[in-house]
Amino acid sequence: MKTYKICLLPGDGIGPEIMAQACKVLDALARRFDIGFEYDKQLIGGCAIDATGQPLPEASLEAARHSDAVLLGAVGGPKWDSTDPNQPRPEQGLLRIRKELGLYANLRPVTVFDALAAASPLKPEIIEGVDLMIVRELTGGLYFGMRERFYDEDGSGPDGAKGQRAYDTLEYREYEIERIARHAFETAEKRRGRLHSVDKANVLETSRMWREIVHDIASDYPSVELFDMLVDNTAMQLVHNPGQFDVIVTENTFGDILSDEASMLSGSLGMLASASLGDGVALYEPSHGSAPDIAGLGIANPLAQILSVEMMLRYSLDEAQAADAIHQAVAAVLAEGWRTGDIADADTPADHRVGTDQMGDLIVERL
Repeated sequence: MKTYKICLLPGDGIGPEIMAQACKVLDALARRFDIGFEYDKQLIGGCAIDATGQPLPEASLEAARHSDAVLLGAVGGPKWDSTDPNQPRPEQGLLRIRKELGLYANLRPVTVFDALAAASPLKPEIIEGVDLMIVRELTGGLYFGMRERFYDEDGSGPDGAKGQRAYDTLEYREYEIERIARHAFETAEKRRGRLHSVDKANVLETSRMWREIVHDIASDYPSVELFDMLVDNTAMQLVHNPGQFDVIVTENTFGDILSDEASMLSGSLGMLASASLGDGVALYEPSHGSAPDIAGLGIANPLAQILSVEMMLRYSLDEAQAADAIHQAVAAVLAEGWRTGDIADADTPADHRVGTDQMGDLIVERL
């Protein structure tokens, strides 16, 4: 029997609750497909700060490095919010593990399940058949550039006013853009052959370089049709005509914002998984946050975490049959009308409104 070592990072808020459902699903898959999973549970985020003073302890990083894949829940919460730059923040743990593992490509699929068309805030005719992939660069840009906040003694403000100043640096190197672009082209080759490269080339020098590099390597992928689109227009087109998109590739900050916008096409962040890939161990996580307001209530939607397991099986473990089984199980449960609160509507019967544990059990039953 083939056995895989999975590093579990449940994190904060609803993270431990939805991670428990992911493990139930993995255990069911193990029985059905005669494969094994060894779990190594570690700390990340706010719970890690409380326990060790660091958002990513070295033990967690080492466990991740020595696993076949990393499955993460969510990090953060108001308990650890601070504007003090010297205070550790949960999100620093997530940024660091991506950097340390060399995870430069974040894949966020947006697929509208037929049974959930009514849950989308958009009209059914707009979202019908939507199936797109956002490829976001993960290790460059504003989130990793030089930054500083200081008090301006020069009186250079209006009317000689003094006050605080701050800057964040948006920086990219050629190789960072080339590798994410190639990943996006290769993804488009395996899908419908359409790639939208999103930038702000009418304003930003980094975007002009981005566009030049993407065009330089486009000739290596003759089967892929390339389109340039400004980020503000992309934001509009995602709600106006999302069906035009197959693969979208963009830099870190733009990708962060656009992927959250695109998530609402499906009606809920609770439905969207993501994969962070590089040259080594990959990390899988739901696209939503830690939702501290509902933590411990047993009402969180675990499907994004479960669909992250599907991506893990597909991209890291090469267990396509098991991955397909998860997708089919989720589709079946939704088609039968079972709903957590975030995807329920006025027509959902009371006896088909379920909590976190019951939704996990339903997926296991179908498996």
